[in-house]
Amino acid sequence: MIAIPTVNDNEKEVADYLASLFAPYEDQGVTIEELAYSPGRSNLIVTIGEGETTLGFSGHQDVVDPGDLADWDTDPFVPTIKEGRLIGRGASDMKSGLAAVVCAMLAMLEEKKVPGKIKLIATVGEESGEYGAAQVTDAGLADDLSALVIAEPTDGMRQICYTSKGVVDYHVTSKGIAAHSSRPHEGEDAIAHLLEFANEVQARLARLDKKDPVLGKLTSLITLIKGGEQINSVPSQAELSGNIRTIPGYTNQVIFDVIDGLIAELNAKSGYQLSVDYIYPEEPMPGDAHSPLVQLLQKVGLEVFGHTLTPVGGTGASDGSEFVRAKGDYPIVMVGPGSDSQHQPNEWVSLAAYHQAIAFYQQFANEFFGK
Repeated sequence: MIAIPTVNDNEKEVADYLASLFAPYEDQGVTIEELAYSPGRSNLIVTIGEGETTLGFSGHQDVVDPGDLADWDTDPFVPTIKEGRLIGRGASDMKSGLAAVVCAMLAMLEEKKVPGKIKLIATVGEESGEYGAAQVTDAGLADDLSALVIAEPTDGMRQICYTSKGVVDYHVTSKGIAAHSSRPHEGEDAIAHLLEFANEVQARLARLDKKDPVLGKLTSLITLIKGGEQINSVPSQAELSGNIRTIPGYTNQVIFDVIDGLIAELNAKSGYQLSVDYIYPEEPMPGDAHSPLVQLLQKVGLEVFGHTLTPVGGTGASDGSEFVRAKGDYPIVMVGPGSDSQHQPNEWVSLAAYHQAIAFYQQFANEFFGK
């Protein structure tokens, strides 16, 4: 899987490969479905076993760009083993987690000991907007789950991420009227109008001051800004982009209402022309550190690894932020092999942790179904 470059693209090759691993077991009732997002990009849904309760496993097939190849000791798409580590782009985030889940499911099929209905969801586009998970969710393919484990790296399987912040990325455009800077009254200053928005939106978002006991407060940053044409002209255009990290205490609709409401107020003024676009907004993922799912994962972790998996919150969004929109009301957690090297040169995973993860997922599935 690491040898297949899936830098925000080309996930169908991984999906086809994984589908080929499950194809020999179709006589055991295995169902395999590819959900195309675009040419060369496919989500994969594989279901094994049967029953009214469905355990979900998920992982994304895409990876981030390797960056400057000179910073790598090896080719990022030639998986290399050194000193007990597998090195390559995606080794940590998160092809090792996805592979471990696949191997656990294949082992159950090979041994003809599938404890219940298990669904694998392998997604596209997690690194650039979670739009594969959004497509799967919108298609209703995650509605039947009873619980979902996403195999994202969690400190070498030492943590369980059970809640996380959401994200609202937005882009605001301000249009004005150009004029000579010596006659500013003949124009409309797009930058001034945009700065008025920037100052006021930060003030209004600051009033959303609930504090999540694990994730803390909502945060908001203006991260990009540009505008104008030249130094002696009234600027006719300006743009800014902002990044908001939300908490379960505020749905994304609350954020949209604040921003859209301010845009409407400003546009009611003479000469103001502001518009806003939202880029792949993700809902915050609520959770319970003491839920039966977390407790079961901790029990199995102690049995397999000999240490307790610590429940934690996450500040970044994941596919879980899309799966929370599914019709089923079920817990979602993240737990997987990997290191803190994701998105870095020489990304790696401990082979020992990876092999233990396979055993962990298989044992967890058995105990989830009471086997």
